[in-house]
Amino acid sequence: MFKVFANSWKVKEIREKLLYTLMIFAILRLGTLIALPGIDAVGMKAARDAYSIGTLYSVIAGGANSSWSIFAMGIGPYINASIIMQLLTIAIPKLEQLSKEGPEGRKKLDSYSRYLTVVLATIQGLGLTYTYRDMFLANNYFIYLVSVVSLVAGSTFVMWLAEQITAKGVGNGSSMVIFINIVSNLPSGIMTLANVVMTDGAIGAAKVAAILLILVVVLVFIVLVNQGERRLPVQYSGKMVGRKQAGSRSSNLPIKVNTSGVISIIFALSLLQFPAQIANFIPNRGETFTKILEYLDMTHPVGAVLYVLLIIFFTYFYTSIVINPNEIAMNMKKNGGFIPGIRPGQPTSAYITRVVSRITLVGAICYAVLAMVPIVLQWIFDINVGFGGTTLIIVVGVALDIVKALESQLVMRHYKGFLTE
Repeated sequence: MFKVFANSWKVKEIREKLLYTLMIFAILRLGTLIALPGIDAVGMKAARDAYSIGTLYSVIAGGANSSWSIFAMGIGPYINASIIMQLLTIAIPKLEQLSKEGPEGRKKLDSYSRYLTVVLATIQGLGLTYTYRDMFLANNYFIYLVSVVSLVAGSTFVMWLAEQITAKGVGNGSSMVIFINIVSNLPSGIMTLANVVMTDGAIGAAKVAAILLILVVVLVFIVLVNQGERRLPVQYSGKMVGRKQAGSRSSNLPIKVNTSGVISIIFALSLLQFPAQIANFIPNRGETFTKILEYLDMTHPVGAVLYVLLIIFFTYFYTSIVINPNEIAMNMKKNGGFIPGIRPGQPTSAYITRVVSRITLVGAICYAVLAMVPIVLQWIFDINVGFGGTTLIIVVGVALDIVKALESQLVMRHYKGFLTE
């Protein structure tokens, strides 16, 4: 991996992309230091502790809620808008048709996602401003309006920065925004573990050592799951090319253990945290609603079970969007390809569906177990670990994607050099 980065840095075009990405990172971190206009800086920490703003979802969504900055909502509304648009693409035939129209259709869907992001950011901004209205130095509607506008503008700006990374930088912009916010929160997690050692002495050191050992094992397991794939053998029969008979050739169809990757976890977190977002609009929640929110917390057994089930559901859901067995079988048949022992057409489609279903179950269970690691560690050691299965999955996944992107650009660079010689 380090060799790839070293080689990439030597190429001017790739080096400029890396520097551009780092510049965006600097802007993102700088934005988290700019507090909302009219906010009470002294009450920030008290509000964070009282309302537990620094949740796992806020970290993954890329928000900086703990400091109540203009980037407080981060890229969260854009993630939620993307989830809703993907669901609507399946439910509404017109949107489904747009998704099949190539780049032009995708541009229209992306524009719809941006508009929906602004709507969701406005709703969430209103909820956050109303919930923490006592934190403002002056309680009047103008201050509240400025707060909402600042939050919406900040979230929209983060979305734009993410798109700039995708277009001019390295890797997927949304993933990179989440990546840098998780990495920036790692020092606080390390400080938490250090405080445990200083407070509890030898017992605390033993707890921290056990946690670190578990996290190393989890890290290795994440890499194995990310790299794991099932390769279906595909045989292509010979065909006439002009007056010559082209020989048959063998290939394979790779199917990843978890096609959805960390997206299923983000979707599950978004849905599980949605009632808590709605609670921001309810001043007098009542005993029943408060109890429901308590059960939906991931540290509660009921919330943990729902979290696992949602991860499995969204893994299958996203995989069904990405992989279309009927289309794969049809394209394979058109090109004279077949899986040995399986007849072309519908039998091939049924076989691919069966394989994808089984391997997706394995990937979903693996990711569900990994996502539960920090929660289980909190149950066992009574330590709130700021980094664990979910954050490690994101960090490792994004790091591997960055390496692959750099490798592909290096290969393209070598081909260009060969052609220009």
